[in-house]
Amino acid sequence: MHGLIDDAGRYRRGGVGIYRGSRLLHMAPPASRVATLVHDLLDWLSNNDWHPLITSCVFHYEFEFIHPFADGNGRMGRLWQTLLLSRWRPAMAYLPVETVIREQQDAYYAALAAADQAAEATPFVEYMLEALLSALVEAKESDQVTDQVSDQVTDQVANLLKVLPAGVALKTSDLMYQLGLSHRATFRKSYLHPALAAGLIEMTDPDSPRSPKQQYRRVAK
Repeated sequence: MHGLIDDAGRYRRGGVGIYRGSRLLHMAPPASRVATLVHDLLDWLSNNDWHPLITSCVFHYEFEFIHPFADGNGRMGRLWQTLLLSRWRPAMAYLPVETVIREQQDAYYAALAAADQAAEATPFVEYMLEALLSALVEAKESDQVTDQVSDQVTDQVANLLKVLPAGVALKTSDLMYQLGLSHRATFRKSYLHPALAAGLIEMTDPDSPRSPKQQYRRVAK
């Protein structure tokens, strides 16, 4: 949120709505209700026993309905959904859900509006489940996700494990140097992500996957 708004991380103090051009799609609840609504949403999240796929979609919709911040609510809602999904299945952290939605923004906002009109999250949940399916298909086609039940690894993953001794944690730059690679995207797609998805390596700081201090270590397998 840095650079987007001056008071990042603080609840909005005024009214806010979702617009597409000049058309109002959703008027959020009054600012005076935001803290209570967010508290209730987090309480629901802690106590519900629905399937994580459904829970993450409903949370995403309710977060957007509340619109707790002056700006950046869309990216925060999508970040929360990714977090919830990744705690269910770690490989879900690497699905390009953000990309899928960015390419279907009109449908995304239409689903939010439809859920508002229906006074329930179902239209948005249905849209998001389709978006997640599209992301899974895209990830499979680009080989970002490795079959976690297979005991076979690609040559790239095997090479990654060779330069990452047991008990040692290394940063991305160190691993790329050891492998003789200079293209970060290739390293992530063919080496890092498949190894993470297969449960062969893990992050030292899983709560901050994009931290510049992030390191990776082998998992006893």
